[in-house]
Amino acid sequence: MWRYVVPAFQDDYRVVLFDYVGAGKSDLSYYNRDKYGTLDGYAEDVLDIIDSVGGSPVIFVGHSVSAMIGVLAAIKRPQVFDRMVLIGPSPCYIDHDGYAGGFSQTDIEGLLRTLDENHLGWSNTMAPVIMKNAERPELAAELAESFCRTDPEIAKQFARVTFLSDNRSDLRRVSVPALVLQCSADSIAPDEVGLFVHRNLANSTFIKLRATGHCPHLSSPTETIQTIKSYLEPDRDPRALEV
Repeated sequence: MWRYVVPAFQDDYRVVLFDYVGAGKSDLSYYNRDKYGTLDGYAEDVLDIIDSVGGSPVIFVGHSVSAMIGVLAAIKRPQVFDRMVLIGPSPCYIDHDGYAGGFSQTDIEGLLRTLDENHLGWSNTMAPVIMKNAERPELAAELAESFCRTDPEIAKQFARVTFLSDNRSDLRRVSVPALVLQCSADSIAPDEVGLFVHRNLANSTFIKLRATGHCPHLSSPTETIQTIKSYLEPDRDPRALEV
C-alpha cells in the first residue's frame, strides 16, 4: 500500500515497513484475540518493532486506525518517537453529543453486522466508499482485494475494535509533535474529525490535502510525499520536493 511513497524517502531515511499481526504477510499463529481485543495490543507491537530495529527516536507514519495506534504507542513511551505523521486519523467514529465522528451508532452496528454476515460482500461494498476516486476503479479494486485476503474472523474482530474504539481523551496525553493530514471528501474521517485531532494534540500541524477519499498514499502519492517532506524538512528547496 505504500509502494508509491516509500521510494521518495529511502535515500534520506531508513524506512521500516511492517504488517500488523493478522494482516498482509504476518504470521497468523501469533494472533491472540485477547491481546488484540483493543488497539493497545497493536500499540505494544509498534513499540516492539521499534526496539527490534533500533535507532529510536523514530518518525512514525500511520494511516487511519494505524495513526491512533501510533498515538497510543507514543503515550506509552514518548521518548522513542521524534515525530508522528498521522494520515486520516480518527479517535472515534461514532457521533456523540458535541462530537461528529461521521457515523451514528446505528450506522456502525449495521456495518459490523454486514461484515459478520458477508465478509467478501462488505469488502467490495466498502472499498469504493473508502477510496473514492471513482474514475480510477482499480484503486478500490486493490483495496477490496486486500480486505479479502485477510482472515475473515480476524477482519471481523479488527473492524469491531476499530469502529467501536474511543480514544478522544487520549489525544491530550500526547507530547510528541505530529502532522495531521486531512483528506478532502473523506467518508471515513471527515474534516471535523481531523480538526478535532489537531485541536486536541498539543503540538500538531494540520494540513488539508486536495486528495479525495481516505487513502491519499494510493490515490495522490505525489501530494502526500510533498506534504510530508515539507513538514519533516521545512528548509528544503521546494523544487527538490518534486517527485
